[in-house]
Amino acid sequence: MSDSQSQPAHSPGTGDGPAEAATTLLLSGARLADGRTVDVRLGGGRIEAVGTAGSLAAHFSKVDLNGFLLLPAPAEPHAHGDTALTAFGPEGPVSYATEDVQRRATEAALLQLGHGATALRSHVRIDDVRGLEPLEAALQTRRSLRGLAELNVVAVPRLLTGAAGADGLAMLRDAVKMGAAVVGGCPDLDPDPAGYTEAVLEVAAEHGCAVDLHTDGDDPARVARLAAMTAGLRPGVAIGPCAGLSRLPYETAARAADQLAAAGVAVVCLPQGGCGMTERQGTSRQGMPPVRMLKAAGVRVAAGSGALRDLANPVGRGDPLEAAYLLASQAGLRPEDAYGAVSTAAREAMGLPEVRVEAGFPAELLAVRGERIAGVLSLAYSRIVIHRGRVVARTSAVREYCDSAVTVALDLPRQGRSDQGRGDQGRGDSGG
Repeated sequence: MSDSQSQPAHSPGTGDGPAEAATTLLLSGARLADGRTVDVRLGGGRIEAVGTAGSLAAHFSKVDLNGFLLLPAPAEPHAHGDTALTAFGPEGPVSYATEDVQRRATEAALLQLGHGATALRSHVRIDDVRGLEPLEAALQTRRSLRGLAELNVVAVPRLLTGAAGADGLAMLRDAVKMGAAVVGGCPDLDPDPAGYTEAVLEVAAEHGCAVDLHTDGDDPARVARLAAMTAGLRPGVAIGPCAGLSRLPYETAARAADQLAAAGVAVVCLPQGGCGMTERQGTSRQGMPPVRMLKAAGVRVAAGSGALRDLANPVGRGDPLEAAYLLASQAGLRPEDAYGAVSTAAREAMGLPEVRVEAGFPAELLAVRGERIAGVLSLAYSRIVIHRGRVVARTSAVREYCDSAVTVALDLPRQGRSDQGRGDQGRGDSGG
């Protein structure tokens, strides 16, 4: 196989990271989702060439990916960095001081980067109690992550209509001027949901921002109005988690899916649990929308992690591969489509350039030990994360079993480090 032909250059993402690294990196012996084993050369933050294994020169840095599946990196389209990691904190109210939020948001982003998400969208609440401090902390986190991951910040006001909403609207405009790349919020919690949406769209139009709204989606009339108001808006509109669509009658949900598809609105579901922002009157609104129905109607369906160890989900992992696993095991998607929801569709919903393992595309990649997507969604332990052409995170897992007559008799396959010098302590098995 000859080197794949270079593709036209893609526009850069919306992050404010440094210039792409000038070093060249060779990923050797990687398996692709289509079954090929290839070498992949990276340079200037992009994929320079893809060739058959052993065909590309190796007089530069090399990473041996024998035994790994190489995929476009996941992206996290729905995180909450300001509330992350607060479920088991110190006694008393959670601090939203700038330094405390920045520490939590940075730790959460690095955790998700370790799982493979090289781009993240974090929803940050702004209101008359917290003010703009959490937003400033998130923006500082974005700057501190330069070169490691790309972080987009969504400003989320509480109220935007009536006398009580005037301050929220002014604060939202200030948030965009400070550097929030996306405007969002939860219309369901405002006394006038349609007015809230109109206000968000007005600010987005003023500043050319994308829109990302929280909604449960259980009111078909409200979904229809939202679709009508946002139709064709650029740079794009995403809504989620929309679990309420699954509680509507089939015909009603199908009509809503058609309306969202016609408007070009992406739906970001949260398979791992809700984020707490669409709860009304103390009632949890968790679950998944009818993802297969939405996809059949032509809606872009992405998947995010939502709450990460906060009160809405104290055991949240922030792992995009877990979200994909749940889409495959619970929502009935093919493993390839489930992974696409946390990678290709997630990046598209966030307005990021497409990634393929082909020459010319951004070098945003994830290598996971395994042979097929279905396998890595089941046991995705060992991972190598590549952002802008360089390795930014590694996770290496080794599972060990003690020797037994059963394992010797069956001659079970082994992966990982050698048994030499280990005596009878066990055999290593690289886990996933």
